Amino acid sequence: MKIIQTMMAVLFCLSMSLGLMAQETKNQAFWIHEDKVKPSMMTEYEQVSRDLVENCKKHDLKDVQWSVAQMDDGTYMSISPIQELADIQNMSFDPLREKMGDEEFSKIFERFNKCYDTHGDYVAILNSELSYMPDGLTPDTPGKNYRVWHRLDVTPANIQNLRGKMKELKSLFASKGSKMHYRIYHSGFGNMGNYYVAVISAKDAQDYDRMSAENDELLGKEGEQLFEEMFKYVDAYSVKRGGMRPDLAYKGTPSGTKITKN
Repeated sequence: MKIIQTMMAVLFCLSMSLGLMAQETKNQAFWIHEDKVKPSMMTEYEQVSRDLVENCKKHDLKDVQWSVAQMDDGTYMSISPIQELADIQNMSFDPLREKMGDEEFSKIFERFNKCYDTHGDYVAILNSELSYMPDGLTPDTPGKNYRVWHRLDVTPANIQNLRGKMKELKSLFASKGSKMHYRIYHSGFGNMGNYYVAVISAKDAQDYDRMSAENDELLGKEGEQLFEEMFKYVDAYSVKRGGMRPDLAYKGTPSGTKITKN
């Protein structure tokens, strides 16, 4: 019983701190469910994902929403904005189970489970202070569903140094009027280790490569030097490509919302 009470207290404190952080810094938290899908099961995974979305629409599942990002390595991320950890519990599939019936509902997730051996959940934070989107900070980039993720792992001893260099980088991009906008996310609850991820949107791979080359030329030697200084504090670095999948996303209406028909 003491263990349970301790765990509840920790979760309460984490929930409170997440809410306070969002209020003080205006950073947005996201609950992410990540599936490492087997190459041979990607077609089936996407089909069952569409079937889940169709059932959510059919039965008007409320208070639940997610967008989906797919990486080229078979990683699929279902992403839901949250204000506090309690929001995760509130986004429940129980109403859908009741409307579909336990047997039919369970079949959907049995199909999902055949598609991967590894999956899990964590929270990531969109950092407004470090992101560079002069036209307005938002993950939604209409017409630009292509994504490139630059992940920078960092040790606790180097977090502040890396953060300082990332602030300098944002200032350099702004002073040069760079057209390469990016969002910075950092690790939150449920993550082992510390990292930052720079996410860049583009129309397609060619558009990204063109934009990247133009940006390198724009920043010049000053940019090269700053990146060299920044990477001194990076423990590991990786790049992944992919894109958003609107066909696998769902956004339910909030409870109590009245839908009028014209």
